[in-house]
Amino acid sequence: MALQPGMRLGPYEIIAPLGAGGMGEVYRARDERLSREVAIKVIAAAASGDPERLRRFEQEARAAGQLNHPNILAVYDIGSHDGAPYVVTELLEGETLRERLGGTPLPPRKVVELGVQIAQGLAAAHAKGIVHRDLKPENVFITRDGRAKILDFGLAKLTRPEGEETDATQAPTLAAETGPGVVLGTVGYMSPEQVRGRPADHRSDIFTFGSILYEMLTGRRAFTAESSVEALNAILKEEPPELSASGGAGVPPGLDRIVRHCMEKSPEERFQSARDLAFDLQSLSASSGVAVAAAVEPASRPRRRLMMTAAGLAAVAAAAALGWLAGRASVPPPASPVYAQLTYRQGAVTSARFAPDDQTVVYSAAWDGEPTQLFSTRAGSPESRPFDLPGADVLAISASGEMLVLLEREKLGGWMSRGTLARLPLAGGVPRRIMEGVQEADWAPDGEQMAVVRPGYGAYRVEFPPGKVLYQTAGWVSSLRFSPDGRQLAFLDHPFAGDDRGHVAVVSLDGEKRDLTPDFSSSSGLAWLPDGSAIHFTASERGTIRALRSVDLSGALEVVAGAPATLSLHDIAADGRHLVSRLAGNRGMIGRAPGADEERSLSWLDWSFPLDLSEDGRTLLFVEQGEGGGPGYSIYLRGTDGGPAVRLGKGFGWDLSEDGGWVVTTSLENPTGMTLLPTGPGEPRSVPTPGLSLRSCGWLPGTDRLWAQGKEEDSLLRLWVQEESGDAFRPVTPEGLDPNHFAPLPDGSGFAAADTEGRWRIYPVDGGEPQPLNVVQPGEAVVRWSGDGRYLFLLKLDALPLPVDRIEMATGRRERWLELMPADRAGLYDVGPLYLSADGASYAYSFRRFLTTLYILEGI
Repeated sequence: MALQPGMRLGPYEIIAPLGAGGMGEVYRARDERLSREVAIKVIAAAASGDPERLRRFEQEARAAGQLNHPNILAVYDIGSHDGAPYVVTELLEGETLRERLGGTPLPPRKVVELGVQIAQGLAAAHAKGIVHRDLKPENVFITRDGRAKILDFGLAKLTRPEGEETDATQAPTLAAETGPGVVLGTVGYMSPEQVRGRPADHRSDIFTFGSILYEMLTGRRAFTAESSVEALNAILKEEPPELSASGGAGVPPGLDRIVRHCMEKSPEERFQSARDLAFDLQSLSASSGVAVAAAVEPASRPRRRLMMTAAGLAAVAAAAALGWLAGRASVPPPASPVYAQLTYRQGAVTSARFAPDDQTVVYSAAWDGEPTQLFSTRAGSPESRPFDLPGADVLAISASGEMLVLLEREKLGGWMSRGTLARLPLAGGVPRRIMEGVQEADWAPDGEQMAVVRPGYGAYRVEFPPGKVLYQTAGWVSSLRFSPDGRQLAFLDHPFAGDDRGHVAVVSLDGEKRDLTPDFSSSSGLAWLPDGSAIHFTASERGTIRALRSVDLSGALEVVAGAPATLSLHDIAADGRHLVSRLAGNRGMIGRAPGADEERSLSWLDWSFPLDLSEDGRTLLFVEQGEGGGPGYSIYLRGTDGGPAVRLGKGFGWDLSEDGGWVVTTSLENPTGMTLLPTGPGEPRSVPTPGLSLRSCGWLPGTDRLWAQGKEEDSLLRLWVQEESGDAFRPVTPEGLDPNHFAPLPDGSGFAAADTEGRWRIYPVDGGEPQPLNVVQPGEAVVRWSGDGRYLFLLKLDALPLPVDRIEMATGRRERWLELMPADRAGLYDVGPLYLSADGASYAYSFRRFLTTLYILEGI
């Protein structure tokens, strides 16, 4: 159906034809309602009687219409004219990636810049259950301002239903789903599973994206041959030539690794998400000094800057099924952020806020091994003035200049803590204590009311006003901040007690809670923009290198600023300046092997967290939670004699079996079951826990029964044990005990566990009343019993050096057994957890060290 200039399709006036492709004809048109030019694609007359083509056309529009992302074609409308369907999209000006390449490679900087954008677009599509399945340079458009746009979701596979979300296992699949023996896609850019005619999921797009990166770096296709059959065979069986041998000289090794990882033949060995891929590319750009942001810096080298004429768009439309796409908005290149340093001493900054004048900064820090102190400083001054208030953390400052500070902070495990909330004038003085057992607090905009976060009864609670619970979780909550209009509270919601994995959430004052982001591997620090339009926060998609990110209330995410270091956001001034800290930190391990006279370092990568020590003290189980551990963490075994560590798999490994042959593990992505990993030859075994979300698990000593710390829906954490038959778990303790302080008895007959007030009791596994464990004093925790049950080992919480006492259970006689402390105290945050051998003579413990510098960040 040919349309003439001046004709109307509903509210759209046709201006001129732009081209035609295999699926339809493309026209430039004007939307009179919004006074903007658009592109309209009408299905080709030759295909109007073809039900399959009509279905494909409608699927294309439905799939693309679900997506709202700056790196994906925006679909505005869909309609029908004289029985022929049409779709309305934004109008592009620029060129396709195929035209940009022209058979020549791009600089690695430009490849990374465009690659980040394409990967972010794919991640947005995959998050909606949409797989492209026909990605190629013709289907990537580069707008005049340098933004990459993904075109043509005509082969997209919709794997989720429209409308309300349902369980993924019940989601219907469109009839166009690739079934066995059906090959869709473009030869040369297919994944191995597409070539074999197998179902293609999001990892197929990742393979194809890797081949596009390869072509961008070399100017040559990754898989070429004299015939289609030979090309398909190459995809299945051959590796592309080395980048350096194909015109890719000067490609950084990290970028080469990313390309190769994308193009693994097996989907299980590739990147498992486009989000992780985008993050790796961003990290690569940060570490190499290449700036990558949502708005892309124009390339410095000369290149074609063609206005998209009718002839030019016709070529695009003929080459790609969605050649009508495009954006008109021009985004200026971003300015480089400027970091103004505020602190210069060695130690850790724990919190910081702008004062009402937006020039003075109040912060809490532990400098040079001394206790935490409150300071104030100003930009441009190398000196800080201390308040006469040791041990205080600043939480909030009202517009009238009154501070909320936390006194006598007590660490509860991991990143959790609590203390006494007090009010203190900015000018100084004596703090007025107002509330016990608080971790976070913030002033409402009126400066009179406050919201708090308090741990208690096995749950963390967001309260406003104090005492009225708006939200509670069996995990924990940090970074509580009021919105500028005072109508809702934003915070970081951490699903696992003590772990900084988490996501941004908001709760209204009537208790309606919404999650705005997915979980990030590490998250710390949050603040609202002054106009309330978005929330900025610092988080990492994997590892611990946190970038400054933004999310609005619709859930739209972007990276604001990155650095090859860990950032933490503390506050945002009225003029938009950000108060951030740069953190150089690590978690290490120290231990003493059987028969050794001295301790040795047992650290492996950057964030080594011990989880169990074998009864003989010779084997240490630990997990790497940082950059080296990758997404979802990695489980390792290492000999305490300092031998090399052995990686067992992904996840969290909690407990070694008594014979050392198995490790019981959980997954951060799916905490509803256990997996038993063999430490030697053998296959993993699954242990389902239906209806039970797990935090930790292990074996009851002297038995082959498993225990679990977990919760049912709408309940709190408690301890469970496996039935003798091994089929089900039943509760042993009441709900709401302290999630970090418990230990099984040496004969497997029960657990010692603390309530949220620090009172310890013994809970029998097979029935009976709990009995008090009176030998444990306030502020102490049980480490373990000796193997024969004769002694109980206790440690003093939140003390440096870490004192460990041994109590003889028959007589109650107590003696100091150990005092543990790393030799270098600079930046030391805490020591623990501690694991002892059965005789208490060998041990392994962890420590955290942070060296922090505070900055004002301008130019965001």
